[in-house]
Amino acid sequence: MSELTNKEMGRKDCCDIIEVKALNKWYGDFHALKEINLKVQEGEIIVICGPSGSGKSTLIRCVNFLEKFQEGSITVDGTELTDDVKKIRQVRSEVSMVFQHFNLFPHLSIINNLTLAPIWVHNETKKQAREKALKLLDRVGIKDQAEKYPNQLSGGQQQRVAIARALCTSPKIMLFDEPTSALDPEMIAEVLDVMIELAKEGITMVCVTHEMGFAKKVADRVIFMDEGQIIEQNTPGKFFGNPESARLQLFLDQILSQ
Repeated sequence: MSELTNKEMGRKDCCDIIEVKALNKWYGDFHALKEINLKVQEGEIIVICGPSGSGKSTLIRCVNFLEKFQEGSITVDGTELTDDVKKIRQVRSEVSMVFQHFNLFPHLSIINNLTLAPIWVHNETKKQAREKALKLLDRVGIKDQAEKYPNQLSGGQQQRVAIARALCTSPKIMLFDEPTSALDPEMIAEVLDVMIELAKEGITMVCVTHEMGFAKKVADRVIFMDEGQIIEQNTPGKFFGNPESARLQLFLDQILSQ
């Protein structure tokens, strides 16, 4: 499907904060991403869905260069990603990522997990970093857990800590890689509620998820990937109400019937 224009999306004119052009990535002989073209506007909420192995996570990991790609280009807020360390650092200073598994340091308290990067990477004072961390923990509803360690928290609480940690560097863009897939069903809602609140604040978000209720409620655009390609993309209403491809229709039938 061709890229949607601002008018078609019902959005005002806005700059593209992420631009992916003719992106190709291989793992050995396996062609993981095939000619991906994608523009994400500043403040846009994108949900990427698709079957396992379709390239969703690989795509967003390429955006902050956690995965190298062989062909094409990715430009983030005016900086084109290359092997140049300075450019990688520049992009990563503006992009934060939340993973399936929380990746918290088990030997550090929650507050110290949050203040580590601001102090050692962004040169904030301990006082500045701590004040910001406490505000963010309060924002995600777990300020009272600040002095505990990760293994003392539930999975949902740990993922909320991971989101707060990602926000500590004041990113322009948040990437979410199936943030609820490792959680028990009763813990999913608490994490999605935090993400819904973030979406209201104008931060650019690209989220790989199978939570279709979240996509319907929050996304400006939903993208369906399969076999390393973008098959279809549209506004939530058209994406769910009038899928254009038989492959998307089959995927929706399967996932919405679960």
